[in-house]
Amino acid sequence: MTAISFRSTCATGDDWEVIADRCLAELCSEPVKANLGFLYVTDALARHLDNLLQRLREKTGVQGWVGTVGAGICHTGREIYDEPAAAVMLATLPQDSYRLLPSGIEPLSDMLAANGDWLAEKHAHFAIVHGDPRNSYLPQIIESLSAQLDPGFLVGGLTSSGDEHFQQQIAGEITEGGLSGVLFSGEVPVISSLTQGCTPLGSKHVITACSGNVISELDGKAALDVFKQDIGEVLSHDLSRVAGYIFAGFPVPGSDTGDYLVRNLIGIDPEEKLLAVGDNLENDARIMFCRRDGDAAREDMMRMLSDLARRAKGQIRGGVYYSCLGRGRYQFGENSEELNMIRDQLGDFPLVGFFANGEISHSRLYGYTGVLTLFV
Repeated sequence: MTAISFRSTCATGDDWEVIADRCLAELCSEPVKANLGFLYVTDALARHLDNLLQRLREKTGVQGWVGTVGAGICHTGREIYDEPAAAVMLATLPQDSYRLLPSGIEPLSDMLAANGDWLAEKHAHFAIVHGDPRNSYLPQIIESLSAQLDPGFLVGGLTSSGDEHFQQQIAGEITEGGLSGVLFSGEVPVISSLTQGCTPLGSKHVITACSGNVISELDGKAALDVFKQDIGEVLSHDLSRVAGYIFAGFPVPGSDTGDYLVRNLIGIDPEEKLLAVGDNLENDARIMFCRRDGDAAREDMMRMLSDLARRAKGQIRGGVYYSCLGRGRYQFGENSEELNMIRDQLGDFPLVGFFANGEISHSRLYGYTGVLTLFV
């Protein structure tokens, strides 16, 4: 059986050719035996993604590639924003241990149907996926794919290019519009965990009256009154201060780790005592309110890293990290502090990823989270 291994690098430069040459000099310093590649680029390289991909494929001989464009990209102990940059990782995996997942409902369904025997024989339930944020049906597509893999565990993120015309993903070739990526057989062992980056305030509540995305009652009381009780007296006297600091959290049913989906508070009506949330709501759903700040993010990040360190038992071959574009430099600091936390706690191993416009873990689309997956 082929020994599983990973090699990674990142590079910046004035143009895509310089960046490609720098990455290749590092990756091809010894013979390449890899059979899968990961490629993440910053906005400034988005329009050259296809050229870069073809150059990497030609020079490494690796045919299978996945990746996307991010507002920022991740490499071991390093975050890169606001300049042309690429992070590349080559994986040497057992023969016939992965399948690329094409974008689009029909191509994806056809691929799964054509590979039914492989899925069963290889116990393929884990996938790394990237999504087009312009597709409003992605939450349902993610949930459906997870169910089809019976059950599937997905990790990844939504493309976060600032250019509406370059929301691209890679699944063999350049694609867009849906969800795509790579599905692994059970021969490729992984562990994964999620960090919320928020701290719940108060207790969980039941939505007892709502319309669309507007809550009028929680626990049978005026929604704003319950909200004020949870956030405390200081913030209640100046509700303008809650923007970007207090969020709505929706507990994930059946989660044994207390996971919750974080959504923006997008409006408050003090006269009618209403709250508007950035998601469609249903009566009897559970909700809580959360505080988001640097201290909360660091505390929960350490919890996640400690959990993964325990589960990895000292063996980490490589990893991928998908973090919210609102984390990174905005929540941890300018000096790659979020990625340095991973390296400081888990060691120096090949790792790539990007800052996403929504993060994927298991069967759900999250926000304001970090999803770290380790190949062990």
